[in-house]
Amino acid sequence: MNKKELTSLKKWFSDYCDSFSTPNVDDQRNITIKRDHTHEVCLNAVQIAEDLRLDPNQTLLAEAIALFHDVGRFPQYKQFKTFDDSISVNHAALSAKVLLENSVLSELSRRDKDIIVRAVTLHNVFTLPEGLDSENLLFSRLIRDADKLDILRVVIEYFQQEPGSRADAVALGLPDEPGYSQEVLACVSGRRMALKSMLTTQNDFKLLQLTWLYDLNFAGSLRMVVKRNYIPAIADILPRNDDIARAVDDVHEYVNMRLQDE
Repeated sequence: MNKKELTSLKKWFSDYCDSFSTPNVDDQRNITIKRDHTHEVCLNAVQIAEDLRLDPNQTLLAEAIALFHDVGRFPQYKQFKTFDDSISVNHAALSAKVLLENSVLSELSRRDKDIIVRAVTLHNVFTLPEGLDSENLLFSRLIRDADKLDILRVVIEYFQQEPGSRADAVALGLPDEPGYSQEVLACVSGRRMALKSMLTTQNDFKLLQLTWLYDLNFAGSLRMVVKRNYIPAIADILPRNDDIARAVDDVHEYVNMRLQDE
């Protein structure tokens, strides 16, 4: 991957996003939030790559993966009016399909093309498959971290906004009710990722974000979580009670322990 190739890919992405622009305010809000998300994931990917001291070409490749990781979100939303894969389509697989059907990566080396398509396809799986070679594993882990870091930002900002100004697809159509699932809370305290199938309320969706911290791969990613105050910010949008407070403390303890071990 070189700078000229990445510049060309960015131009294609910009034009592709523009093709989904709509005068419908609510729909455009959802399209814009995914475009902005892509921009932020690119920044995260570059920061993680630099923290890992990857070489310049590898850093450009990481940015290209971030650029395309959610390109399937645009046709997904246009057709289904949702970002919920369980009731529409696997957006990661659709992203790879968009890249291949439009020959977006045709000017790249075979190796770079394969790494991009593989990392894009795997960025949303619950766990990575065994048997990936070291390079595919590195870039798959990197995009998963970069993506999760910005989803934390998106979710926090969503719940900090007034309801009328929110991109409504972010919360996956979950009801805004006062309760939450003990099953999801147990995942936070048990230091394991919750499944989206466990979610019954928007509070469960907020708790899910905390469980994703257990799946971050790199110390640099955890340092970004701490620097950006994501854990306290999520705590502020959750119900205030002793069970939630203990779960949040467990997350703080886990992150601090991981960083001390580095």
